Amino acid sequence: MGGDWNSSVASSQRVEAGSVNIPLGELPATSTSENVDASKVAEEIVSKLNDNLSRKDYTSIANLFLEEKSYWRDHLALTWELRTLKGRKNVQKYLESSSTPPTKIEVDAGSKYKAPHFESIDAWGDVKGIQYFITFETDVGRGRGVVRLAEENSEWKIFTLSTLLEELKGFEEPSGKRRTKGVEHGGNPERKNWKERRDAETEFKDSDPTVLIIGSGQGGLTVAARLKMLGIPSLMVDNNERVGDNWRKRYHQLVLHDAVWYDHMPYVPFPPHWPVFTPKDKLADFFESYVKLLELNVWTSTTLTSTAWDESKKQWTVTLERRDPDGTAQSRTLHPKHMVQATGHSGKKNFPNIEGMDSFRGDRLCHSSEFPGATPKSSGKKAIVVGCCNSGHDIAQDYFEKGYHTTIVQRSTTCVISSEAITDIGNKDLYDENGPPVEDADLFFWGLPSELLKAQQVKLTKKQNAHDRELLAGLTAAGFALDQGPDDAGLMIKYYQRGGGYYIDVGASRLIVDGHIRIKQGQEIAAVLPHGLEFADGSQLEADEIVFATGYQNMRTQAREIFGDAVAERVGDVWGYNEEGEFRGMWQKSGHPGLWFMGGNLAAARYYSRVLALQIKGLEEGILG
Repeated sequence: MGGDWNSSVASSQRVEAGSVNIPLGELPATSTSENVDASKVAEEIVSKLNDNLSRKDYTSIANLFLEEKSYWRDHLALTWELRTLKGRKNVQKYLESSSTPPTKIEVDAGSKYKAPHFESIDAWGDVKGIQYFITFETDVGRGRGVVRLAEENSEWKIFTLSTLLEELKGFEEPSGKRRTKGVEHGGNPERKNWKERRDAETEFKDSDPTVLIIGSGQGGLTVAARLKMLGIPSLMVDNNERVGDNWRKRYHQLVLHDAVWYDHMPYVPFPPHWPVFTPKDKLADFFESYVKLLELNVWTSTTLTSTAWDESKKQWTVTLERRDPDGTAQSRTLHPKHMVQATGHSGKKNFPNIEGMDSFRGDRLCHSSEFPGATPKSSGKKAIVVGCCNSGHDIAQDYFEKGYHTTIVQRSTTCVISSEAITDIGNKDLYDENGPPVEDADLFFWGLPSELLKAQQVKLTKKQNAHDRELLAGLTAAGFALDQGPDDAGLMIKYYQRGGGYYIDVGASRLIVDGHIRIKQGQEIAAVLPHGLEFADGSQLEADEIVFATGYQNMRTQAREIFGDAVAERVGDVWGYNEEGEFRGMWQKSGHPGLWFMGGNLAAARYYSRVLALQIKGLEEGILG
């Protein structure tokens, strides 16, 4: 399954050292019980779970799991943390440390997809077992999860169990039968109409937002929407003039590399007529509409000028400079309790400082984030693109289409997969036209322990490579160096562990194969010349334009610039896996009180925005200590 890596402003993004190269998960033996009554087995397992939970017999609960090859992936339900426990012993220890263990679990048979059924539990048919969805309650909330059962010594055991806290008791989202009236009917001469109330809410003239969100891309928008539904006042601030400009201002030909079914936004999914691949300007306009439809608060043309954390008051003091359309600047000071850095999961642009840059006499030398698009009808001009991920390939393709002689500089290796292999193989039956509702698909996907996801991705990568065999062979013959990701687990795991180094092909690879885009491979740049580049091997390339599609630094570096060294030193690493296969520092406690990181592609933002918002709500209501 693929991801819209462009949506995380990805080229060859980098993360700080320390991301764990998680092992490949081991699969249990397949079941031969083809005629098993899946519903009966599922109810028996759930009954045993409930009975033992009522008695706090965590040893007996652990014994319901496979001894070694089993997992419990829990997002907030038991300990307000993001955890993955492997094996009976660790499951038992986790239950014993739980502050909010489940009090009631039920089989969710609300649809054929969710009801207990006997099928492949490894996605590729090698291991047969029983799969079903569950609902559960704790003392503080409710949630859902997915269970996969496998046979061990002729007895059904839990292979994987996932639990996701979805709502807090007494603080349910105001939708459906809980929707607000939206109006105060007559009798009060002081009552305001909807527009007056919205203007007051947006301006925060006599109050402070509980949460200040830096950025109004998909990360900021989704967490603002979740907070809105939980009754937490929040304000997004963005330096751009319009919501969506983080997409709108990017290079001319940018289109999401992922399909629409994978990219839906929470509460307002893309409509049925939406194109499979979303153009950047269309997505930008949708973001603007999203703000209006969900009544989210955002100040555009606004710059953060200072921040300070008050340890005693547990709040921030933030100074903002807000520019009016005429250019007049107004200063505001706010005191939010929480800051959410939603600047993308990467930080500032990674723009190398190479000897001779000031000597370049061509038409353009810039970072990919500043590239407006190739100049039309530029036949005969020469362009060099440094970097071989999505942005680099897209820009090189744009140059070729405008008539440039184009060369890509590839310094290491790249994981390449065709867009068709993602939509037709990777996303098939989960995120596609005939797939389940996106919230069910998310629960299924994010409930899978990362070690098992990685093992599945190894098999998936082989199938996708078989589909792309001709293309990959052609790239190799053209001198383009390929890799298959960590442990041959492909593009997705490379994204999760490293944060970069991949390309979802939407045409540029064929241009490389056919010789229309040339490759300079395996050489570092020694110097920028007045009309080109010189490499470590002494070779030179002429260029009228040079674009560095060299990605972005870690999100922690951006935090240092925004909040200063003292705050950044308390923050842990951001992105990449920890030892349990959970993401580091993102969507959870960052290491500094009142500071949260929100990033990732549209699919990750859709799922984890709820996780982040529930933690803030729990803190504000005194439920989460």
